[in-house]
Amino acid sequence: MSGSDDLEELLSAIDPVLSDEEYVFCTLPDARYGDFAELNPLLSFREQEGLTLVLEKEAADDLELPYDSVFRNISLQAHSSFNVVGLAAAISTPLAEQGISINIVGAFYHDYIFVGVNNAERALAVLKGLTEQFAD
Repeated sequence: MSGSDDLEELLSAIDPVLSDEEYVFCTLPDARYGDFAELNPLLSFREQEGLTLVLEKEAADDLELPYDSVFRNISLQAHSSFNVVGLAAAISTPLAEQGISINIVGAFYHDYIFVGVNNAERALAVLKGLTEQFAD
């Protein structure tokens, strides 16, 4: 089931939802995919430098894993196609104009935006405004 590749349709339907959980990005240089599965990472990505895990902050703290920043996650409820052009730019531009740094992750059904905990509510408001702009 492929998602929509109509950018305006997607922007009118993103319906952003802010998570209550706090997340951190940890890198584990000597780890391999599947290591730390018991931590139930939200995301795992193998890089040349090591394994990156996105974990709930509490799980990382329990194991004293190092991280730089703490994030909350905003999920975009619209089902976007992997072939849609301009979605990341349309989302990141108004956030950048507000001085909000983001990390976008695309999964099969939805896109997820990680934003620093101090900017999460503001980012949510910007995204809701974007949806309203395109819903008219």
